[in-house]
Amino acid sequence: MGESDPKARFTRSPVARLATSSADGKPHLVPVVFAVHEGVSDMVYTAIDAKPKSTQRLRRLANIASNAQVSLLVDHYADEWTQLWWVRADGEARIHTDGAALHTGYRLLRAKYPQYQSVSLNGPVIEITVHRWSSWHA
Repeated sequence: MGESDPKARFTRSPVARLATSSADGKPHLVPVVFAVHEGVSDMVYTAIDAKPKSTQRLRRLANIASNAQVSLLVDHYADEWTQLWWVRADGEARIHTDGAALHTGYRLLRAKYPQYQSVSLNGPVIEITVHRWSSWHA
């Protein structure tokens, strides 16, 4: 996977924006850390961790419960516009509070982010089955 490989750029990125929408179509966008698990079908994991939040009833979880279609976007901006790029993963999300997917998500996130050695992973995992990758670069 070279530097021009969109999925490789996505996988190496430290943060993505998770787009969900409510049952009545109201959009919601939030930055998330994530990890990609490559296999037969590509899976992306993000989790609700112990970082301070204004509420534990997070809108992204409610939105996914009513509409599982989500998008994740990573991008790179530079003043030198020949270096611009973005990669989007569209897919179907599932929320896991126990079981193999929860443990896989925690394991992959801990491997990618050293911060999870001191910040607790104690909430649900969002598992996204990617159905479509799209990208652009200058």
